[in-house]
Amino acid sequence: QVQLVESGGGLVQPGGSLRLSCAASGSIFSIYAMGWYRQAPGKQRELVAAITSGGGTNYADSVKGRFTISRDNAKNTVYLQMNSLKPEDTAVYYCHVGITTIQGIGYWGQGTQVTVSS
Repeated sequence: QVQLVESGGGLVQPGGSLRLSCAASGSIFSIYAMGWYRQAPGKQRELVAAITSGGGTNYADSVKGRFTISRDNAKNTVYLQMNSLKPEDTAVYYCHVGITTIQGIGYWGQGTQVTVSS
């Protein structure tokens, strides 16, 4: 059984930084990409960042230049370094393991709350 365990969320002031971690356990036989989605109050869930098995990355326009996604293949862990955080980044962040080229198809973490407020 596959589980994705997220950590690193919390409360930070605008301009601050957080690093989210997501550790995958269990057998995943077809990984296309790992990434992070977020869902803010009143908004739909959106893709924040993703990294493919080959190392390619994609970012939402709203986070380009501020967020960096990385992975540790040996630990089956993906990270999201978030710098220069804004109140608009406040959301529940969900780790995701994509098993096809179609976004959203795969496994999901439980979500971790990120709140950016003074």
